[in-house]
Amino acid sequence: MAKTKRIIITILLRLLAFGATLSATVVMVTSHESAKVMNIKFSAKYSNSPTFKFYVTAEAIATGYGLIVLFLSSRRSVDRLIVILDVVIALILTSSISAALAVAQIGKKGDSHAGWLPVCNQVPKFCDHVTGALIAGLVAAIAYLVLNLYSLHVFLTPLFPV
Repeated sequence: MAKTKRIIITILLRLLAFGATLSATVVMVTSHESAKVMNIKFSAKYSNSPTFKFYVTAEAIATGYGLIVLFLSSRRSVDRLIVILDVVIALILTSSISAALAVAQIGKKGDSHAGWLPVCNQVPKFCDHVTGALIAGLVAAIAYLVLNLYSLHVFLTPLFPV
């Protein structure tokens, strides 16, 4: 019974993380908008920013990893490797979200000290897509954090019985 419960919880967390990373990747890749400001046309898309490219790459790697692990999670021989890779994926997601949030904040608010104006007033659809992708990525990172804590609990409980 306890093993079945553990497997169900793990699969549900992995499905949540997979869905969140997949949606973050798709939403960010499809985010683009053009605007005309003072007769100058510019387009906003994720590929204009190296930080957003890093974010998409990290989310895509996590999506692929999540799909592979969903099929491998039933094998007991790779449990420890999966736990280690879960930590690595959580760290990659956290770093990419942090970087993308910094760029998104500058896009939304600008930076008066550097003379950068906010762009979200001109391209609101693009900014909404980026916000949605960042929220989905944050959900995925939290799912991996909970998954890591749960895995740690499962592995340490037999070593330190109460």
